Amino acid sequence: MAKIAFLGLGQMGAPMAARLLQAGHELTVWNRTPDRAKPLAAGGATVAKSPAEAGAGAAFAITMVATPEALTDVVLSGEQSLVRALGPGQVYIDMSTVGPHTIRSIAAQFPRGVAVVDAPVRGSVSQAAEGRLEIFVGASDEDFERARPILESLGSVGHVGGFGAGAAMKLVANLVLGASIAAVGEALALGEGLGLGRTPLLNMLEGSQLSPVVRAKRSNIESDHYPPNFKLRHAAKDLRLVIEAASAVDRDLKVSAAARAWLDAAIERGAADLDYSAVVATIVGEEPKS
Repeated sequence: MAKIAFLGLGQMGAPMAARLLQAGHELTVWNRTPDRAKPLAAGGATVAKSPAEAGAGAAFAITMVATPEALTDVVLSGEQSLVRALGPGQVYIDMSTVGPHTIRSIAAQFPRGVAVVDAPVRGSVSQAAEGRLEIFVGASDEDFERARPILESLGSVGHVGGFGAGAAMKLVANLVLGASIAAVGEALALGEGLGLGRTPLLNMLEGSQLSPVVRAKRSNIESDHYPPNFKLRHAAKDLRLVIEAASAVDRDLKVSAAARAWLDAAIERGAADLDYSAVVATIVGEEPKS
């Protein structure tokens, strides 16, 4: 079993950290809001007062935070940042969705000898709690083999390429997620505008190429209740990263830009902290509920 630091105990991070604790690892946790660490402390985790304290002496340090700005702050900002604690032989794994540019910029600040792995995840809160996440790993072959036994406690682990490839693959995955849910909303908007009922429309869509997203979110759409499984504001952030990454490599993603516009419109209507599928309500002209 390994000594692990886990930083970021949000909606996804907390159940992921709990999985590592249940697997028997020696776990130290840190979160900007300390109360989030209490359930893990009750289960045997040590609670650190700063990122640097969490990372000191850990074989592996893992971050799981919401935005590139938050990650940069936790890892690089100030005397108590994580980068101050890590040295040769230690492994840093970022599991956030921040894009390849951010993770490469952060990695460049670590001392020589620190192995850096990007391993963002696809999945929801329930999958995090059950250890069924899909993990996209970007790393050298050697670093992948070092990180793999730790990551396998959290889900299925795929080595998708060298360093930065995991972050890139996650952007592509979230492009598809955002475009698909926007397509569901527009299909309902058109169908209902043409006089078709929602139930037969959803039945048809459930048998279409959009089947997985319709099956996953049909109960939300039918009830007009959108309890957060993956918050809409995070989906909007991810599509912003998609558009920025596309611009950097001279790609024009018109469908992604349209999906991002819908998500931004849903945020403006107060749906930021609802499930990302609440964008459907915005597209069809309804007011979503939590």
